[in-house]
Amino acid sequence: MYAVIATGGKQYRVTKDEVLRVEKLDAEPGATVEFGDVLLVGKGADVKMGTPLLKGGKVVATVVRHGRGAKISVVKFKRRAHYLRQKTHRQAFTEVKVTDISA
Repeated sequence: MYAVIATGGKQYRVTKDEVLRVEKLDAEPGATVEFGDVLLVGKGADVKMGTPLLKGGKVVATVVRHGRGAKISVVKFKRRAHYLRQKTHRQAFTEVKVTDISA
């Protein structure tokens, strides 16, 4: 069984016992979180789609850890104008393990 959920402005396809990284959530490690924005639930050829959200659908997950992604450099540059700005950024994330999918 799989589901498509929306969180943090993105959509994720999840299955049971899968560990995925989502945008940072306000929950302690070990806490359970519930994703109510379920767009689709499927099992084989049986697929239930919402318009846009599936009524009564939810995905329950456990927070594994919080962290920050790899460092990326952000460069703004204009030639012949003596303009150069350099920054770095590390995006915060939350790792969750999906424990239950229900339609």
